[in-house]
Amino acid sequence: MPQQVKSPAWQLTRPPNDHLKAIWSGGYFETARRSPTVEVEGRIAPDHHLIMVTLNGGANQHRFRTDDGFRYDGRDTKGMVSFLPAGCGRDLVLRNVAWEWGAIAIDPMTVRRHAFDMGPFLIAGDDFIYGMAAQMSDLLQCDRTLDQSYCSSMALALTEYLSHHRRRDAPMACPKYTLTVKQLRETHERIDGRLSGPIAICDLATPLGISEGHFFRAFRGATGQTPLQAISARRMDRAAQLLTETDLDVTEIAARCGIESPSHFARLFRAHKGISPSGWRRL
Repeated sequence: MPQQVKSPAWQLTRPPNDHLKAIWSGGYFETARRSPTVEVEGRIAPDHHLIMVTLNGGANQHRFRTDDGFRYDGRDTKGMVSFLPAGCGRDLVLRNVAWEWGAIAIDPMTVRRHAFDMGPFLIAGDDFIYGMAAQMSDLLQCDRTLDQSYCSSMALALTEYLSHHRRRDAPMACPKYTLTVKQLRETHERIDGRLSGPIAICDLATPLGISEGHFFRAFRGATGQTPLQAISARRMDRAAQLLTETDLDVTEIAARCGIESPSHFARLFRAHKGISPSGWRRL
């Protein structure tokens, strides 16, 4: 049976909901949900190598600094993957967060030497890692157990994948192209001012005096998201705000957020927030 736990690796001012943990001889898997929360502060202090995945929802702001100096300050969205090596802590602040996450922890004593010779990293998405964490979360919640041999096989596959792929990709955390703080702020202001209608890349690149291609690369380097992902996330943030603060019907809210189809709006909202628009309004 899964254990409902308060994990020593997670020290948070506001504990998450439905926190489950399954343990095997070489590590453990954890998953949890968090209902809409204004702010959470805390620290992650793993004694295992920790791979964390945002399965659903996200946060308007996720700011952290690891013990070795790696920093991030930006949005957290579905599919984001981060890695913390054993013994490397992370101090964090989350603002306007509502999400479901999964974390795979691998005992450093059970893997070959140099398998995790990499520092902390954060990437906008990885289908292999996301799929593994999502499957483990589904099994744990539906079957109420995780098979020991299955977990060991998944941990081995993940170790091999990281050692061969992500070690060379880790420099993505220090992008070649990026936007200045001022450019990023102005871009977000332009996006927010146009949420009720279509937004083209040229609408964002031209005011900065750069090409659309350069803007795309620089925006992704600065935020870890493509412009389309960021626009979609900000539309859903606006929708969540309107659901909370007004009595407008869902069709009107969808229109104000630039989405004509209510059914498409509902699917998109659930993908970003992990809950339906009506469910969000009832919270």
